[in-house]
Amino acid sequence: MKSLSRGLIIILVLSVVLLLIVQKLNATTGYTSGNALTVYNWGDYIDADLIEKFEKETGIKVVYETFDSNEAMMTKIQQGGTNYDIAIPSEYMIDKMKEEDLLIPIDHTKIPNLKNIDSRFLNLSFDPGNTYSIPYFWGTVGIVYNPKMLNGKKITSWEDLWDKDLKSEILLIDGAREIIGMSLNSLHYSLNDKNHQHLRQAKEKLDRLTPNIKAIVGDEIRMLIENREAAIGVLWSGMAAEIMWENEDVQYVVPKEGSNLWFDNMVIPKTAKNIEGAHKFINFMLEAKNAAQNTEYVGYSTPNKAAMKYLPKEITEDKRFYLDEKMTSKLEVYENLGQKSLAEYNDLFLEFKMHRK
Repeated sequence: MKSLSRGLIIILVLSVVLLLIVQKLNATTGYTSGNALTVYNWGDYIDADLIEKFEKETGIKVVYETFDSNEAMMTKIQQGGTNYDIAIPSEYMIDKMKEEDLLIPIDHTKIPNLKNIDSRFLNLSFDPGNTYSIPYFWGTVGIVYNPKMLNGKKITSWEDLWDKDLKSEILLIDGAREIIGMSLNSLHYSLNDKNHQHLRQAKEKLDRLTPNIKAIVGDEIRMLIENREAAIGVLWSGMAAEIMWENEDVQYVVPKEGSNLWFDNMVIPKTAKNIEGAHKFINFMLEAKNAAQNTEYVGYSTPNKAAMKYLPKEITEDKRFYLDEKMTSKLEVYENLGQKSLAEYNDLFLEFKMHRK
């Protein structure tokens, strides 16, 4: 009995010593409860040098984690296992997160750099008054193609993808809203269509595209197009910009029927532990020079009007990525479809992928 008691005392002492060591290490590395900030973002969607700069300026240590879909991000936040202080979802998911009470209202008085954002990108339908979100990047869904691999052929329309001469030349990004939406656009339906017959029609049209599809992929689409593994890709504009930087033969077009105009915004989830630090991070990212640096690194279009003067003209004057009002009038923002309709989009997309096999 005495040896058991002695053993318990030794374990208790060791536990206290280990706790003190961990606290000491945390203080040394910056991981204390008051000065750590956990950021949850898409992969390769921030210049790492800016994270380092933020840490030096504020003394706040950034823990950076990534997700590969809006749905995966939301599920992780719903589960509450990690105390994310900042997340960067897309517009329709912001609307859904609001509905599920997963977001903390943003104190605009703590974000003076909000004045740098172009008014065109504020007060949008998915978050009136920007109560819960602050613009990060925006862009489009479109088509990249290499004319040299297509004997000079130009792509201007979604319908062009169904050309029988394009057998095994097309890569599609692995996203239900994007690919079902592409087919809906080609049929002149809305990207937010909930009509069951229209959705089935869109899926059946995608089935007819199967001979032209080389693969349905994720981020590797960039490398595949750069390396001439396929002549055509359907993807997001920022990915297109990166590909074009590496391969000057590649072109990008927003199809004439219209497409998606998307927004990724910074939010503070209910899981946040460092709300003050979250506001500092948002304000830091909105500072004009920081926003310009991030734009050059990421390749997507910035909503930060003040940052434009720090960007090269070849970026700001490129009408493929900074569209005029005539073209933007043909674009649609994804809406929150609701659980039932979103499930139908996902099911139809899965059916389409299974049909290819």
